[in-house]
Amino acid sequence: MRITTLSTWALAATLLLGACSKKNSEETEPDMVIPPDPGPIAASAADRVYLADQSSNTVSVHDPSTNRLLGVIRLGKGRPEFLSPLYDKESNVHGLGVSPDGKTLGVIATLTNAVIFIDLATNTVKGKVYVDRNPHEGFFSPDGRQFWVAVRGKDYVTVIDVEKMQVVKNIATEHEPSMVVFRPDGKVAFVDHSETATLDVIDVKKREVIARVPVVSKFSPNLVVTEDGQQVWMTHKDVGKVTVVNAQTYAVEGVIDTGPGTNHVNMAGPGGGTRFSGASAGDFAYVTVGGENAVKVYSRQRQLLATIPVGANPHGVWPNGDGSKLYVGLENGDALVSIDTKTNTKLTETGSGQAPQALLYVVKAGGGSPGASGLEAFTPVTPVNIRLVPVGTQPVPGVGGGATIRPTEDLDEMVLALKQLAANTTYTLYLSDSKTALVAPEPVISFKTDDGGAVEVNAYYQIRLRLAGRFAVVVLGDKNPAGAVTLTQP
Repeated sequence: MRITTLSTWALAATLLLGACSKKNSEETEPDMVIPPDPGPIAASAADRVYLADQSSNTVSVHDPSTNRLLGVIRLGKGRPEFLSPLYDKESNVHGLGVSPDGKTLGVIATLTNAVIFIDLATNTVKGKVYVDRNPHEGFFSPDGRQFWVAVRGKDYVTVIDVEKMQVVKNIATEHEPSMVVFRPDGKVAFVDHSETATLDVIDVKKREVIARVPVVSKFSPNLVVTEDGQQVWMTHKDVGKVTVVNAQTYAVEGVIDTGPGTNHVNMAGPGGGTRFSGASAGDFAYVTVGGENAVKVYSRQRQLLATIPVGANPHGVWPNGDGSKLYVGLENGDALVSIDTKTNTKLTETGSGQAPQALLYVVKAGGGSPGASGLEAFTPVTPVNIRLVPVGTQPVPGVGGGATIRPTEDLDEMVLALKQLAANTTYTLYLSDSKTALVAPEPVISFKTDDGGAVEVNAYYQIRLRLAGRFAVVVLGDKNPAGAVTLTQP
């Protein structure tokens, strides 16, 4: 049936008005209904610790009441299997966020651009949302309705409607956002970056940046907002610093020299008493410093209070429900460590998945009934960590670093981290049976250093047969042995 011209115009006008009304209603978000803060919650057998394991592409599930690895949620094959076609599996499992009710875990796989939502009562995937290039870290909004993820390969934060399992908005930010966290009142979110020396402040209701705070370095992998909503602590891995920003006025309060490989930060302690007088729960910042294999403890006034040796390259960090304990993932140790925040000492170390990155402690996981089904058995294997030192006359004084070697499903993974080499120079990694001479060196991988003469690169090789003896790692600037930079096990 054909509609008359007048009716057509009337219908069009109605549709247009409806569309305009709908558009205007979507300009801002409604006010969040945020559950009240329950305060400190004592540990229970229903609590769980989750780690995102980058090399095994799993989520490790630990019972902190028994210090036991219960199993893993497998999201993909272990490295280097991601070099083959991936039709339904995920790779580079890296970031984590949990819903306020503790029932849903959001997992970010950076290589497959996926946000995977896991039901913590059954340990099963209940939905996936694919976003743009290289998402890094994300978190649920305080009301649990949305999941915001920083898309590191782009210049925006993606907003996911968790119920609909679909992207509803991209919020423009500075280049390469790295992580997004919310102030407890839900009014603003803070975003750090990987290639921009700025902290972005987003009005959550308007979904737009309202302030940009200049910071000391362009590379910040992690940040946290204090429980009282007064401060933002953000790490700078490239320069070994932490910037503290006032979360209300957005002014920089100070910068701390924390140490090489400064990675994640969280607030905790002391829960049950402390040797620091006048302190209360959440009054301390715990910073993982990978280059020193330690966690450093700072007061809210940026004073160093303690340094806790924990193991090989600490990465993710999260407190339990009352702040009395802190949990740390060892990226190069494939383990979970617990810390007593009253004494600031290491308590336990438990084997975990491979190359753990983000870490979450979830109080009453699964709504108080964390499931045991859906978990796959996993046998932890302690990686071999080799500290590399210069041998003989070095063309670049102070060259050093280390290598972490772990078995994957088919080959061995070597993560090589070097520093103070020549800047922007191509090197080749060789293995040699001799510590002092180039005896039948075998090339493994070539790489190029950055502007500061540093590099972190992964190589895959059948190395494990060599580990029974000692071998030299030889890095050559070119084919000429006279110009070689030689590093070896001490």
